[in-house]
Amino acid sequence: MDLVIDTAVKYNDIFMSGAKITIIISLLSCFFGLLLGIILAFMKISGIKILQAIATVYVEIIRGTPVLVQISLVFFGLPFLGIHFPSFQILGVDFERLSAGVLALIINSGAYECEIVRSGIQSIPKGQLEGAMSLGFSKWESMIRIIIPQAIRNILPVIGNEFVTLIKESSQVSVIGMADLMYTATTIQGISFQPFPPLVIVALYYFIMTFFVSMCLKVLERRLKVKSVR
Repeated sequence: MDLVIDTAVKYNDIFMSGAKITIIISLLSCFFGLLLGIILAFMKISGIKILQAIATVYVEIIRGTPVLVQISLVFFGLPFLGIHFPSFQILGVDFERLSAGVLALIINSGAYECEIVRSGIQSIPKGQLEGAMSLGFSKWESMIRIIIPQAIRNILPVIGNEFVTLIKESSQVSVIGMADLMYTATTIQGISFQPFPPLVIVALYYFIMTFFVSMCLKVLERRLKVKSVR
């Protein structure tokens, strides 16, 4: 136990830097993954067969392959196709690796958030869409002004759970040299020649982050229930 505490204190700056990068990756991936998920959800409920087919195939492929493989494909595959991210440092982070890691997680998260958004939209009674259209709104205006705000409110807790999942899945970006928490553990193992303490500390960091988000979600759920009762 003393060794774990000593390691945490001695390498605190490195652990904090890794935690910062993990949070940045998770926030960016969740936000842009949600935008991608909304687009895919609209494609699925559009009634246009080609769009529905594209969205369905995309979701099934992404959900059927490991996120580690997706990260590797983005990082090594895009340069192979002649697509290169700019290579420079931003806030001490390699932009090329950050972009590749975030893009891969957006691609992955978008498939899951598509199903979340789609189920949220379909949970709203059809009568509300019909009522809005009877007042002169077009179908898409009705969706954007009436249906989507209610759907987002319904799925906020689930999106929060997706964010918790992304915090944990972001550890996979360490395979491309992204200096997140997991990469930090590997680095400190090499510096200190102690394989166990860095892993325990990183596990505690992940637990604290996910526990904090989970507590915030519980508070949000309670407030939403109170508002719905009123």
